[in-house]
Amino acid sequence: MEKSNILIVEDHALTRFALLTSLKDEDFTGEIFEAENANQAYKILDENKIDIVLMDLGLPVIDGVEASCFIRKKYPDIKIIVITSHNEEKEVEGCLKAGINAYCSKDIEPNKLISLIKDVLDGAMWFDPSVSEVILQKTAGLKFEKNEETQNKYNLTTKELKVLSLLVEGNSNLEIAKKMKISINTTKVHMCAILQKLSVDDRTQAAIKALRENLING
Repeated sequence: MEKSNILIVEDHALTRFALLTSLKDEDFTGEIFEAENANQAYKILDENKIDIVLMDLGLPVIDGVEASCFIRKKYPDIKIIVITSHNEEKEVEGCLKAGINAYCSKDIEPNKLISLIKDVLDGAMWFDPSVSEVILQKTAGLKFEKNEETQNKYNLTTKELKVLSLLVEGNSNLEIAKKMKISINTTKVHMCAILQKLSVDDRTQAAIKALRENLING
């Protein structure tokens, strides 16, 4: 796997050390940089090629949401994973608007975090189950810029797009089967294909990604 440079933005030294220790010997890890606050992070980003940022929300002066917004606008190709103990709706919504790639709790298992970083580097999105429903509700009310290239890159078939659309509306597999006049097994096959193509773990993640990336509109 290609080496990726990682920036850890975290004001607690012990947490930074734990993340550094977990990542330093992985096959995808290039250089690892550390920042205690957003201003330090901006300087590192200006002077180095960074592929992915691990962002804490509870930073001093400039919080992680504002920092993520700045990074996303100035460095649109950099991946951002929020690692936090904060699950307030306002912060979750702020992260969503910032365009982060993943949102996970600080109690995530190290092996899961390693797997998540690899998936995000490959283009996946992931949100901790504890905030997925909140994000889905918030996303449904937000407007995102339409991008035809994004819409087409997952190679979803017409039927898969229809299944995805019904999923976003809150339908169960059985309800989708009835509305599309197909068997429940066929619905499950379509759903499995959708999850695989979108690189997500479950139905909620698929719905969030569909809304975030405007996959089912026009």
